Amino acid sequence: MDPNELLIHECDVLIPCALGGVLNRENAAAVKAKYIIEAANHPTDPEADKIFSEKGVLVLPDIYANAGGVTVSYFEWVQNIQGFLWDEEKVNLELKRYMRTAFKNIKDMCRSHDCNLRMGAFTLGVNRVARAAALRGWEA
Repeated sequence: MDPNELLIHECDVLIPCALGGVLNRENAAAVKAKYIIEAANHPTDPEADKIFSEKGVLVLPDIYANAGGVTVSYFEWVQNIQGFLWDEEKVNLELKRYMRTAFKNIKDMCRSHDCNLRMGAFTLGVNRVARAAALRGWEA
């Protein structure tokens, strides 16, 4: 299959996994997927994001979809510092808890600001950084 046709092929879920910028204003209108899960870093450019929003395509942004790997790396760091070893079941249980909480927080932000998942995730992240800076006494 031609790689350019792959992104616009008939499917329910599209998961761009390798390259950034593959979903753009040139191909977004032709994408047939109902859901996009961004497993690559920044696969959707802002123009495509707008087109998907107008078409009613639900985009799970990379900032959330990629968070599992980073979260498990954090778990490994914590285990190393504390001298603990978690089994796979414990890692999966904790990851599930963190990811569910994160998704709930993003959805709450989306409801509060009437925005899509990407803007909800970004807003949540920026608010957390601003709050941490304020708690440390840093001024903007």
